[in-house]
Amino acid sequence: MVTRRLTTPLTEDEVRSLKVGDEILIDGYIYAARDAAHKRMITSIEQGQQLPFDPQGQMIYYVGPCPAPPGKVIGSAGPTTSGRMDAYTPPLLERGLRGMIGKGDRSQAVVDAMKKHGAVYLAAVGGAGVYLAERIVSVDPVAYPELGPEALLRLEVRSFPCVVAIDCEGKNIYEQVRRKLDVSPNKEELYDEKP
Repeated sequence: MVTRRLTTPLTEDEVRSLKVGDEILIDGYIYAARDAAHKRMITSIEQGQQLPFDPQGQMIYYVGPCPAPPGKVIGSAGPTTSGRMDAYTPPLLERGLRGMIGKGDRSQAVVDAMKKHGAVYLAAVGGAGVYLAERIVSVDPVAYPELGPEALLRLEVRSFPCVVAIDCEGKNIYEQVRRKLDVSPNKEELYDEKP
C-alpha cells in the first residue's frame, strides 16, 4: 500500500493517480454534508440556482458532527453511511466534485459517474469519531444552519486519515473483500495467523 498526502482542492490528475487501497492523509478544507444538505443542493441545481459552494476540486465528508465540547472546535465526527447520498451524488460529480469521504459501499450509478468525471471515494474509519475530530482544526458554517448537525460546513483538516475505497477506474475495495471471502475454500483460514 502507498501512503499519500493530499492538499485540497484536488486536480483531476491527482485524483486519477490514486489507487484502491492507498492510504491517504488530507490537509486543507473539506465540506461536511449529509442527506438533508445534499437534498437541498440538488433542489438548487434542479431550480437553476447557484450552489452554496463551488464543488470544483472539492471533497465532501459525509458526517453530522456532535456539538463541540468546551475547548474543542467540533464534537465527535465519524463518517455516516454513504449510500444515503447515492441518489444525490452524480449531479455534484458532474460539477467537478473530486472526492467523497464516508463509510460503506456505493451504488453502480455513483461508481459510473466517478469513472466518467474523475472522482474518488475514500473510506474513513467508523467508530473513530473522537479521533477524527482531533484532525479537524476549524469549522465554518456555509449553508442550511436550520439543519443543525446536518448543515453544510467547511472543515479545515490536518492529516485526516482515509483509505481509497473506490478509485477512478471503478476498482472497489468492498468488491475485492467480498470476492476474497466468497472464493476462499475455507473462510476461517482468512483469520488464521500465519507463522
